[in-house]
Amino acid sequence: MSNQTEEIKKNSSPLSDNEKLNNQGKIKTSFDWTKYETHLNNEEERKKFEELYTKTLPNIQELEIYQGVVTHITDKTVIVDIGFKAEGTIPISEFRENSNIQAGSKIEVMVVKMDYKGQCILSYQKAKMLRNWQRINEAHEKSEVILGYVAARTKGGLIVEIFDIECFLPGSHINVKPVRDYDTYVGKTMEVKVVKINQKTKNVVVSHKVLIERDIEEQRKEMISKLDKGQVLEGKIKNILPYGAFVDLGGVDALLHITDMSWPHINHPTEVVQLEQELKFVVLGVDKDKNRVQLGLKQLQPHPWNSLDKDLKVGSKVKGKVTVLADYGAFIEIIPGVEALLHISEMSWSTDLSSTQDFVQIGDELEAVILTIDRQERKMSLSVKQLTQDPWINMQDRYPIGSKHIGIVKKFTNFGVFFELEKGISGIVYTNDLSWIKKIKHPSEFCNINDKLEVIVLALDSQTRRLNLGHKQLSENPWDKYEKNYYVGSIHNGIISNLFEKGASVKFVEDQEVEAFSPLRFLEKKDGSLLKKGEKTNFKVIEFNKEIKKIVVSHTSIYRDKDKRKEQRVRNRKFERSTLGDIEGLAKLKEQIEKEKK
Repeated sequence: MSNQTEEIKKNSSPLSDNEKLNNQGKIKTSFDWTKYETHLNNEEERKKFEELYTKTLPNIQELEIYQGVVTHITDKTVIVDIGFKAEGTIPISEFRENSNIQAGSKIEVMVVKMDYKGQCILSYQKAKMLRNWQRINEAHEKSEVILGYVAARTKGGLIVEIFDIECFLPGSHINVKPVRDYDTYVGKTMEVKVVKINQKTKNVVVSHKVLIERDIEEQRKEMISKLDKGQVLEGKIKNILPYGAFVDLGGVDALLHITDMSWPHINHPTEVVQLEQELKFVVLGVDKDKNRVQLGLKQLQPHPWNSLDKDLKVGSKVKGKVTVLADYGAFIEIIPGVEALLHISEMSWSTDLSSTQDFVQIGDELEAVILTIDRQERKMSLSVKQLTQDPWINMQDRYPIGSKHIGIVKKFTNFGVFFELEKGISGIVYTNDLSWIKKIKHPSEFCNINDKLEVIVLALDSQTRRLNLGHKQLSENPWDKYEKNYYVGSIHNGIISNLFEKGASVKFVEDQEVEAFSPLRFLEKKDGSLLKKGEKTNFKVIEFNKEIKKIVVSHTSIYRDKDKRKEQRVRNRKFERSTLGDIEGLAKLKEQIEKEKK
């Protein structure tokens, strides 16, 4: 049973007393129950008779639609014969919209309810409503086009009557273009398509736009089928985006990519085209399966490579402007529309270039030499470093190991700093080769960009073009001297330079460059208080590590060691006394034994 039938069943109600009295909605059958009702006093006999009578009733189903014939019309009722040797009456109020009803007219009615007495409630409007809902659902399932009448406008759209059912036409589905005045559609008929049905709320949504889009798509397919690569067409710029523009070819939208607008490089389509501008375009490609068309504008102009100087060859010097930067290099515009690649490996003899931006920026003008040129493929590659002699030739003669030089700080890394010794020659000083004393986490703590520092050559590899430099190696390692002065157990005068949660840093008075660390438990003084920042006192070295440049000192150990030594001396004295007493006793025992022998 359909959802509409269930809804009608819910809304159906038994006949009122007046209707029963007027015999409205009843079917008169050939058997008159009232004649025998008084004779069936016994309940069992009554039930048997009801069962026997039910078997003789025609097979009429509730909430089903039957074809009927109007047999008689009165002022208040319409009598309908639905077959099965039965007639029923329907209130004439249900036929207000159908004024042509007359005897002999064939109509559809619904059997709303039927009881064991053969009484049946019929409805013309409910049959009509159910049939209309069935037609609406069928149109939705088959995606049929229906003609509807625009009855009124409402918030956000229009009310369209289809099969006497009010449907909603959203404003966004009236036309492909935005509609501002909905009133112009009221009172007119239009073709629509059912796009959504909510069976619970009995809401129907229709669309007129989908029909327009279907027509446009069919026209588009027909036009695209006639297009071919190489055709020159006129069109209008419809929309501009960062990657290109859409062109209206008279019903067909085609894409004009930014790379097909101009032979010279451009950053945005507005440098070449404007909205609503009418131009000629050439068809570059047609995808008839996906209904896509690609256009070109620059292809209607002579290729700039045709005007390139014919005398240019490998080894020729050219000048150009940087137009595009990439991870692997930069593109140099030789003449408008002709670009050559300057690979990052051909920018400098130096090996410390980590990105293209380290060497050039967009808009820079430079001179280069042609490495390769292919006029057929329209490709060219350049080199800047080939303009000068390779500085790494005879490097061992100019930068022998142990030689000292002045370098300029050019770039920081997490592991060191690059120094430029001359144009095209750079070397690296690793962080641990910057200072003997300071603990440096990042090179920026030690020097700044463009600072000039003296360095010494530690290692050189001409094949891999690597130059390892040092700065701390210019002086002797002071930790060799510290190893002799600050040995474990030595005592030195120091000052608390800084306090931390776990201890303090201590600078020795005799050498302020040396800094030691004292754990918190070793800062306790003899009176139980802790040393404060700026306080000067003696410290004892309890740990020395030359490799990791670490000195650990303790103030507490000084007086605690004294107390331990004092206790040790007391123990030694007691031991000495006990030993001498034992010797004296032994001597007396020996004398006594000798006397006894004599």
